[in-house]
Amino acid sequence: MMLSVEDALSRVMAAVRQPLPERVGLLQALDRVLAEAIVSPRDVPPWNNSAMDGYAVRSQDTPGTLRVLETIAAGSVPSQTVGPGTCSRIMTGAPMPSGADAVVMIERTDGGHEQVEIQVQARLDEHIRPQGGDISTGQQVLQPGRVLGPGELGLISSLGFPSVLVAQRPRVAILSTGDEVVETGWPLQPGQIYSSNTITLAALVRRAGAEPVHCGIAPDEPAGLRASLQACLRSDLILTTGGVSVGDFDFVKDVFDDVGATLDFWKVAMKPGKPLAFGTISGIPCFGLPGNPVSCMVNFLQFVRPVLRKTLGDPRPHLPVVTARLTHRLPKRPGRVHMSRVVLGSDHKGGWTATPTMTQSSGVLMSMAQADALTVLPVDAGAQEAGSLIRVQVLDWRFMDQTGPDYGLPGHGPLEDHGC
Repeated sequence: MMLSVEDALSRVMAAVRQPLPERVGLLQALDRVLAEAIVSPRDVPPWNNSAMDGYAVRSQDTPGTLRVLETIAAGSVPSQTVGPGTCSRIMTGAPMPSGADAVVMIERTDGGHEQVEIQVQARLDEHIRPQGGDISTGQQVLQPGRVLGPGELGLISSLGFPSVLVAQRPRVAILSTGDEVVETGWPLQPGQIYSSNTITLAALVRRAGAEPVHCGIAPDEPAGLRASLQACLRSDLILTTGGVSVGDFDFVKDVFDDVGATLDFWKVAMKPGKPLAFGTISGIPCFGLPGNPVSCMVNFLQFVRPVLRKTLGDPRPHLPVVTARLTHRLPKRPGRVHMSRVVLGSDHKGGWTATPTMTQSSGVLMSMAQADALTVLPVDAGAQEAGSLIRVQVLDWRFMDQTGPDYGLPGHGPLEDHGC
């Protein structure tokens, strides 16, 4: 009996272990998941400072001619108090001197280092960045579960933290199976093919934020497969590929039993990707993925990736889903969720379009290389006609990339392109 996609996902997510934290340097934390709250130990900025190059003045003395007391550079400390008829030349980021309540930008003045004519009426607090205006002492600026990008890391660094607590990267063992499968670079014998699933899974694991561990290719023979599987037990999660259907040489399910695995399920109502084994060995989650390359990738994206992201502490472990309009008919029979490969685009109204790839065969890896998204067609749905609105799971947003910048200039902006 096939398990529903929802039930299968619920079971695998229930096996997720609690994230384990480790402290790393900020550059090593890029794209990692934060495992602690970041609380500011200081005000940012730490003092009132100038937002402009200009003159620190008393607003009530402007406009007028003022005597210049000193020049305050960024990184220095004021030594004079601004009183009636005086001002201080000040650079962007420099601390405000006592007595001054505004900054007049240099473009609105005329003069030099001893005397300056202020040509405008300054407003109270104009061009002053107040102490704590960005962040105040004790403020929580980042919560656990935040994926750390360049902006977040720069923010943490600005608070004086040289390292950060993040979730450890899980180690994922990858074991391919099959006498016909050969490592890339070795000579092929008659009937053999190069392994694609090994490098595909390693890349998917790394993109999910985990560390792939290549455990080789096991033969279609129980003893060799059993020995290879035992070698995978030093990892946090195990992936095997191939040998999970009902063929004469498909031993993975039986070997799972031999090494003491608790097998939860091995069929899912999904196309592609029906043959999927899941269980645990010595408490380690273990997935038996299909050998067909598309089915292997689709199963990883639906079940393994969410497990890895949740293990890393990501509160949003699933791929994003948007609505798109089909450009061509997609055949489908009720009974399984269909995850067809589609290329995304945009229509003249600014909505998404989904165009099926040339083939939907589960053995044609080219279709995954072409696809930007997978359809999410429900179990009970039938064929979807051109023009239908469907849900699609976005694999890669790079389809939105452009060959040049678009700043809305005449002839280049989206309004002209869409006829708005």
